[in-house]
Amino acid sequence: MASYYKAAALTLSVVTGVTTLTGTSGVAGASGASTSRAPTGTFAPALDWKACAKPGGPATQECATLEVPLDYRDPGGAKASIAVSRVRSEDPGERRGTLLIVPGGPGSSGVQRLTQKAAALRQQVGDAYDLVSLDPRGVGGSTRAECGLPEADRYLTSMRTWPDADGSIAEGTERSRRVAELCARNGGAVLRSFSSVNEARDIDRLRQALGERKLSIWSTSYGAYVTAVYAQKFPHRTDRLVLDSNGDPDHRRVARGWLANNARGVEDRFPDFAAWASDPARGAALRLGESPEEVRELVIDLMARLDRQPKPTAHPKLKLTGAALRQSLLDALYDDARFEGLAKLIKAAHEPAGVPVLDPVQTVALPDSDVAMTFAVICNDVRWPGAVAEYERAVAADRARYPLTGGMPQNITPCAFWKNDQQEEPTRITPDGPSNILMIQNRRDPAVPHSGALEMRRALGDRARMVTVERGGHSVYLGTGNACGDRTVTEFLTTGKRPGRDVSCPG
Repeated sequence: MASYYKAAALTLSVVTGVTTLTGTSGVAGASGASTSRAPTGTFAPALDWKACAKPGGPATQECATLEVPLDYRDPGGAKASIAVSRVRSEDPGERRGTLLIVPGGPGSSGVQRLTQKAAALRQQVGDAYDLVSLDPRGVGGSTRAECGLPEADRYLTSMRTWPDADGSIAEGTERSRRVAELCARNGGAVLRSFSSVNEARDIDRLRQALGERKLSIWSTSYGAYVTAVYAQKFPHRTDRLVLDSNGDPDHRRVARGWLANNARGVEDRFPDFAAWASDPARGAALRLGESPEEVRELVIDLMARLDRQPKPTAHPKLKLTGAALRQSLLDALYDDARFEGLAKLIKAAHEPAGVPVLDPVQTVALPDSDVAMTFAVICNDVRWPGAVAEYERAVAADRARYPLTGGMPQNITPCAFWKNDQQEEPTRITPDGPSNILMIQNRRDPAVPHSGALEMRRALGDRARMVTVERGGHSVYLGTGNACGDRTVTEFLTTGKRPGRDVSCPG
């Protein structure tokens, strides 16, 4: 889920693959002139579905626009537009309802995720569901906002507030203050409306517009938290819920806690890479040491060296800093398939004649609206401490305890200076509600560690069962090829059957 900042990088591909349905003003009308009566007895705008097949996606994919209140306290006021998409069940006799795909982030596109996952999901669940997803407000084809951020503040290594090379946080503090001030000045009511609870409310508006009494949901990463919020706010509107890759839902910290837990997640996951990179099978081009311990020592020493003296890269204007290497490590730990690229980067950085090649996502400034959306959600969801000295102490302790992440997970963010006089109290996840939730989690997730997922499990109580997959990486269902995990989720979605107790699957 600290896909939180990574998701903004992923939207580089999202914005090129999704047609913008509204401008950044945030006031737009829904497609379709008629209205339909929702099952609740309230009126919801009709969805005017149109074909929107995309390269690599299903030929039957359709898209529409959903109109929702910009501010739910003023339902008759300004509107926001939500881009939605579906792939309909082709067998009415088999169809049992709608399965909503809730994307991660904050910042990921559900429309794009449906395009990517519809075929694999259809193979698993057959025609039991219409498959539906949405771009949360602020993302892709939905209503967006901008802060007017300079290019220097829109690189991935700028969004993550890495401490300075000597461990101080002065530069990050200055940038965080500047970002918060620009967002307060330019983001307006649209930016203030970006939050997890509003995404949950938008989901229920979508349910009404679809004419469904209940929704089944498959959610991933940050989307799992949004789905937990939805289940808390609208428990009687939930059918079968899958929460894939979960963070600690502590309502006092929310994203601040997820970010802090990133240090633990990296420590849990790094041994997988170290074992891979010390295996003799890697050969001279990729092997980084004779043992996992030697790999760890090399990487930590290299990070410290790059802090003192960044190294020129294949990019003419950018150098490989300690922060950039740490960023590359975080990204690579999401998936074993990225280990080779990380090993090559470390080799090139370590060898005197080597020329490191940065991940392209680190070389391009992100769109202003993507950065704005990511910060808005994590800052609007909960109040963060404002005392700079508190962050200085936390960073110093974290750097000593978790050298691989260099203190970043405890560093200051724009949330310390965020201004939103309409901020709501965050939702507390409780055991109150139907027992219809299946959680699934990798044992060694670098973004949302297993220890945080256990806190979500405890918060939900008997509402949930949890499946732990004994492997590393981020996201599980239809993402890692784990037959046991995939089978357990598919059985739940198609039959409603869950394990009678928490279980584990071999990696």
